[in-house]
Order: sequence, then C-alpha cells, then structure tokens
Amino acid sequence: MYTKLALLIDGEWIEETNAGSQSVLNPATEQPLGRLPHAGKPELDRALAAASRAFESWKGTSPYERGQIMRRAADLMRERVDHIATVLTLEEGKTFAEAKGEITAAAEFFDWFAEEGRRSYGRVIPARISNMRQTVTQEPVGPVACFTPWNFPAVTPVRKIAPALAAGCTCIIKPSEETPGATLEIARALTDAGLPKGVLNVVFGVPAEVSEYLIRSPIIRKISFTGSTPVGRHLARLAGETLTLATMELGGHAPVIVAKDADIQRAAELSMSIKMRNTGQVCTSPTRFFVERPAYEEYLEYARAFVEKQVVGDGLNPGTTVGPVANERRVEAMDDLISDALSHSARLIAGGERLKGPGLMYSPTILADMPGQAKAMTHEPFGPLALVQPVDDLDQALARANALPYGLAGYAFTSSAAVANRIAEELAVGVIGINQMVVTIPETPFGGIGDSGWGREGGVEGLEAYTVEKYVGHLHL
Repeated sequence: MYTKLALLIDGEWIEETNAGSQSVLNPATEQPLGRLPHAGKPELDRALAAASRAFESWKGTSPYERGQIMRRAADLMRERVDHIATVLTLEEGKTFAEAKGEITAAAEFFDWFAEEGRRSYGRVIPARISNMRQTVTQEPVGPVACFTPWNFPAVTPVRKIAPALAAGCTCIIKPSEETPGATLEIARALTDAGLPKGVLNVVFGVPAEVSEYLIRSPIIRKISFTGSTPVGRHLARLAGETLTLATMELGGHAPVIVAKDADIQRAAELSMSIKMRNTGQVCTSPTRFFVERPAYEEYLEYARAFVEKQVVGDGLNPGTTVGPVANERRVEAMDDLISDALSHSARLIAGGERLKGPGLMYSPTILADMPGQAKAMTHEPFGPLALVQPVDDLDQALARANALPYGLAGYAFTSSAAVANRIAEELAVGVIGINQMVVTIPETPFGGIGDSGWGREGGVEGLEAYTVEKYVGHLHL
C-alpha cells in the first residue's frame, strides 16, 4: 500500500547507502511505514555530476519534446492517482479526498508548464541603425536545487520541478524526509514517461547538511525553497555566498477581513472549511480573522457550528473530514499557542485539545476575542487554529491585517465593490482572494512579500524564474 523508499540518482534507484536511514511514520497511527535511505557526500557528488552532465543535452532538447514527456508523466499520475493519494495520506495525514485533489493539481502543473515552455519567446528590440539586429533570448539558468516541506509533498515539488524541466534545467530535489513517498511516485511517473537519466535526481538526508552541500556547489545555479522564514534566511545567505539565484516561498500568517455587509454564513463556513484544509497546515491558511462588530457574534456562531460538525480521524477513513496533524511538533505548538492565548483572556469557541486515541488527532479550534499580545497572533500556528478578533471598521481591519512582517496570502468577504477594491489595493500580501479562497493555480503567479519571501511560482513568472536573459547585438557587415 505504501511505496518503496529510495534515492533517485542518475536514473538509478538506490535503496541503501552508507549514510544511514530514518523511519517514516504514519501520523494517523504513529507506526512506521518504512526506512528512508540518506544521501551522503558520495551520493550528492554523483547527483551533482549527473545533473551537470544531463544539462548539456536537456537544454538542447526542444521545448516540444520536453513538454511531451511532462504531459505523459501527468497522464501517468492521473492513472495512478488512487495509489499516489494513498501514499500521500499514509505519510502526511490529510484526507484521501484532499490527497487525490493534490495529485490532480500537481498533474495540472506539469500540463501547464509543458505548454508554457513552448512560449519562452524572447523578443526583438528595434535597433538604432539599419544594419543592426538586437535580440533577447531566454536560456535555462542551469542545474537547480530544490527543497520542499512535508505539508504538500506532491504539489510543492512539482511547482518547482515542472518549470525547471520546461525551461531546460536539470534538477536535484530534496523533499521532506517525513513525507518522501509522494515525490518518489512523481519521479517514477517522470522516469516511466521517458525523462532521461540525470535530469531529475531525488535525494534525502540531514536537511542542513544536504542543503548546504548542494547550495555551495558551483554546479548549482539556482535554488528554490519552500519552508519556514528562519530556514529561508539561512539558505538565502548560503546562496548569496556563491551568487546563486534563489526563489523563497516562506511562512505566512494570512488575515481574513469580514465586512459587515458580507454574506456572513457563507463567509464563516467557507473560511472555516479552508482553515481546516490539510488540518490547517498550509502556508496560505486563513488564520487571523478580523470581523466587523455588527457581524461578529453571528460569524462566530456559524463558524462554531461548522467546526463542530467536522470528523477528525484517519485520512483513509471515508467519513473523515479533518486528518491528524503531521507530527508531534504540531501537537506541541497547538497546545502552547492555545494555552498562551487563554492565559491572555481569549475565549474558547470550539475545540482546544488533542483528542484521545491513536494518532496525532487535534480538535479543530476557534479562539475569539484574541488579544494582540497572544503569541498565536504573531507566530504562524500551522495547525487547525482560527483566531478571531472584532474590529470597528475597515481602517482598523487593514491596520491589524498589515501589522505583521509576513505577506503571503490574504482574504476578504464583502458585497461592496468599493470595499473589495480598497482591500485589494491596501492589503500587503502577494496573493488575495475576495469572496473566494483559491489563490494558487498553475496559470497564476504565487508568492509573498516581506518575511514571506521573494520570487514567484506558477504562471509565466514561474517559468521565467528558471531562465536568464541573453542579449545579442548583431551588426551585419
């Protein structure tokens, strides 16, 4: 039911190394799923050499042919969706329905970039003299190293692999050691689709050691990281030492503004459903809810009623709507943040504790009347925790929403076009959802500002992130 754990280096699946291994656990049962081999220096050197060698031929492969391989991989992922989704649920915990949706979304990223790679056109610049031709072309930056977290072990890797391959880059990816299986299944789809060996290499190991070794290699010309802000800062410093290009998709603490003129029931039910998606372990998860006072208690009542209907359990059980948190660290963080908020006079509306029984199950939680000094208001909960505050007006809502250095996602609910336009202009985030909460799809750019990072994934910007511009001024003699 689970998958065979291995490294993928230069087209070879490696199940044992001298660098050791670690256990992969199922958060729904806290039982081991398998042993994951680590890459040591020999394996990393081999992956770097493979990526360097394969780049010379892959960059010369036509965008059409590169796209064909990616589309075949996407088709294979859709054919295997039940198996890959089962692997994902077993290792990460999200519900099987959410896991299937993630695999489907990942396949769509391959489809999008397979086509977009054929549109990296460059341009012709009109010259100042008649016998001069000036062109700008987009060329692949070179071998890239990508680092991805545990919460979306299919979509997040593909959001990096797909544009890299489409641009003509080779890739070494280090997914999370806690959720390796989904990425390995995607790598199998790519190899089965005909991806040449060495174009994609998948490695695991001690995160700090692997990332530092890869980033400091002169072979790697770009890195892409999704994860926490502190780790992102560290990797950015390492990249700066070698002037390696970097894309950083870092933490968030997404605000939600609920205006008094909104459809309050819809706003409450939709925002809570998205809040509890993947058990709140989403960088764009709505977290700080600022509700205008005339609608405040009504919003809380609808939110409470919705949350209390959720069924927490093993993600493979058909009736489960909220799976376990992914690891013990999230349980400890939830306990700490909730305890701290209650000590500062927050009001518990729903949930608030770990559930009894097997697995890392935590009750979906709503805290109201959140004081600004509570730790959760400045530290990303990354769990099933909604923090609700009343606000007097839109000015206060925007001021509080923009009070943190994070700027990834933001949301708003209103029936007023004027209010929506003002929020769109003044909310300091990279992506905004107004009266809806889907803020990332393959054809749109995704990324944050401030402490939420820099660079964009998805859209034309996602492809451009893996290219460099070359200007040619050709004087015809």
